[in-house]
Amino acid sequence: MPTTPDHLLSLPALRPAIAAGVLAILWIIESVAPMFSARSRRVSHGASNLALALINAAVTAVFFASALLYVTQWAGERSFGLLNWLDPPTWLRWVLAIVLFDAWMYVWHVLNHKVPFLWRFHAVHHADRELDASSAVRFHTGEIVLSSIARLAVLPLLGMTLPQLLLYETLSLPVILFHHSNVRMPRHVDTVLRCVIVTPWMHWVHHSRLQPETDSNYASFFSWWDRLFRTFRLRDDPTKIELGLDDEGDETNESRWRSLWGMLLRPLGRMR
Repeated sequence: MPTTPDHLLSLPALRPAIAAGVLAILWIIESVAPMFSARSRRVSHGASNLALALINAAVTAVFFASALLYVTQWAGERSFGLLNWLDPPTWLRWVLAIVLFDAWMYVWHVLNHKVPFLWRFHAVHHADRELDASSAVRFHTGEIVLSSIARLAVLPLLGMTLPQLLLYETLSLPVILFHHSNVRMPRHVDTVLRCVIVTPWMHWVHHSRLQPETDSNYASFFSWWDRLFRTFRLRDDPTKIELGLDDEGDETNESRWRSLWGMLLRPLGRMR
C-alpha cells in the first residue's frame, strides 16, 4: 500500500481555512463586479447557506469520518479496488484517483437529477434564486448523508485512500465556490478556464429555471465530462438566465424555503 506524504495529512485542518479565504475573496468581488445585480439580502442569504453547511460538516464528521477511513484502509490492506489492481506508479495513482473520483461526482450529480427520491433533496440546492459563492455549500443534510453512504462503496471500489479523497476535495472546493459565484466573468477568460475546469458561465446555465438547462453541465471540477457525455450547454448572454426552480411559484411562496429551517423541511414540500 503506497505511503501518504506527511504534508497531505494536514489537509483536514487546512480545508476550512481555504474555504473561508476563497469565500471572503469571492464575496468582495461579488460586491464590486456582480454578474446578476439587484441582490437585496446577501447577508441573510449567505448566513442561511453557511449555517446549513456547518450542520452538514458536523454530520459528516460525527457519522462518516471513521467509516470512510475504515473502508479505505480495508481496501488498501487487501489490495482491493481498481487502483490497487492496476498498481500504477505512485504519482499516476494520485492523478487517476482525482480524475476517477471526479467522474463519480459527475455520475452522482446526474443521478440526483434523474432519480426522484434523490431530487427531493438536491432541489434544495437548485431552489436558490440568488446564486452566489455561498450557494456552493447549500445542500440538504439528507443529500450529504446519501452521498456519504454512496462513497462508502465507491471509494473501496476505486481503491482510493482517504488522503486522496481529501486532496480531491481540497483542490475542487475553490473551483466549486468559484463557479457558483456571482462574479462578472469576461467571456474570453471563462472560455480559456473551461478548457479544464467548470466555470461560472457553465454553471449558471445548470441553475437555470428551464429544465433542459438544469439537466446539463453536471461536472463539478473538470469540465470535460459534460463534453464527453454530451450534456454541455451555454448561453450567449448569462444575464438572461432566470435562476431557481419553476415549482417555487411567486416571491411569497419562494420565501418559505429561504431560512435554514425552511431548507431542511423543503424535501417534504411540493416538488416540481
